[in-house]
Amino acid sequence: MATLESKKQTVQEIADHLKESQTTIVVDYRGLDVAEVTELRKSLREAGVEYKVYKNTLARRALQDTDLQELEESLVGPTAIAFSKDDVVAPAKILHNFSKDHKALEIKGGAIEGKIATVDQIKELASLPDYEGLLSMLLSVLQAPMRNFAYVTKAIAEQKEENGEEE
Repeated sequence: MATLESKKQTVQEIADHLKESQTTIVVDYRGLDVAEVTELRKSLREAGVEYKVYKNTLARRALQDTDLQELEESLVGPTAIAFSKDDVVAPAKILHNFSKDHKALEIKGGAIEGKIATVDQIKELASLPDYEGLLSMLLSVLQAPMRNFAYVTKAIAEQKEENGEEE
């Protein structure tokens, strides 16, 4: 009876993570050694991403309470799930980059903002810049008009100086 209650709690935990998460990514970690899994977990934890291994039967049962039943196809073999409540890009970027260096890690599928995502969509998401990169791009765009105005003003001043004109 205690194990049944424990399983129910685990199913509820998975369902809650699925509902609250901005990004959920399902991976096959078969073939990674302990040191590699530890390295991956550390990277994900530092980015605020929760990474857990669940029994596929419990994860399937949890999917029934969500709009993500299509993820069930990904729940075959050794499976770990990464959940991110805050950062949409972080789990995709970390897992994709890690899978480049460690061929044993395979991204099986996932969900982005409540919609099922293919492996290609997850890889595309991973190629986006992170928050700091986007902020840097925005600041650059915002500074461009002032920078261009300064260049034009300087060019006009230099041209007048060359022509011997005074202001």
